[in-house]
Amino acid sequence: MTGRIFDIRRFSTHDGSGIRTTIFLKGCPLRCVWCQNPEGLSYEKRPLWFQNRCIGCGICLDLSRDLGVSQRDSRIHLDITRREDWDEIIDACPGTALKMDSRDLTVEETLEEALKDKIFFQQGGGITLSGGEPFLQPEFLKALLIALKEHHIDTAIETSLYVPLSTLKGTLPYLDTIYADFKIYDTKAHRRHTGVPNETIRENLRYLLTHPEYRNRVIVRTPMIPEYTACPENIAQIARFLTSLSPDTAYEILNYNPLAAGKYDLVGRTYCFTENPKLYTSDQMESFARIARENGVKNLILDS
Repeated sequence: MTGRIFDIRRFSTHDGSGIRTTIFLKGCPLRCVWCQNPEGLSYEKRPLWFQNRCIGCGICLDLSRDLGVSQRDSRIHLDITRREDWDEIIDACPGTALKMDSRDLTVEETLEEALKDKIFFQQGGGITLSGGEPFLQPEFLKALLIALKEHHIDTAIETSLYVPLSTLKGTLPYLDTIYADFKIYDTKAHRRHTGVPNETIRENLRYLLTHPEYRNRVIVRTPMIPEYTACPENIAQIARFLTSLSPDTAYEILNYNPLAAGKYDLVGRTYCFTENPKLYTSDQMESFARIARENGVKNLILDS
């Protein structure tokens, strides 16, 4: 059994308690127009070109046999629909400007990578599984979680909760913390801006937040995206929904991340903003927090 992984980031302090290693699994069923990791959306592997590493040697153009590699305006363009020997082309690049966006690892290989950092987990850290959407690779995810718990490693997951409840239930015994996104309360707006409705997400939240064994493991998150989620009514509706399920629900409001915009050219996608917004100020974030508190949230986490 293998999992498709597009990144492993070490020494993270933002993906759970303590010092953590975050493993990013490829593929996501959502298509949020502001996605922070657009390179993880598609499950399919694809080559990437990094302009800052390219030395302009033209070897990739010479090796391209089906026009998968072309050059326009001094930029290399990759057509992943073409039948190319991408491994050969990537290996031949002297500047390492070309690379695959992901790799397939067995559970054992992934565990080996994770255990390299075990010394840093002794003060409350651990492994966080992110994406993409980790639940899109359910068998690998569960097997990896079981292996991690056999080594007594704290586990967390970052998920959209757009997953069958039966799949979710199968992993819960092996998860110490669940970071669950709830981005948009209105179903029509959720479908319009993420590509999917939110009924499944709501029902999974209902199950988690009313379950005596799991509700204290859940932290619900809303990223503050200008024009999309950072609206007073959206925050108020989400807050009322969560506290109706459990008055002590942990709710985290995340600041906008402007760094994602730079990744979109890399994967041939269009970002939702023509002009990239800035981070919200501390005062603006506090105003969002005030709305959540006024609508019942007692356990608020503010990422400013």
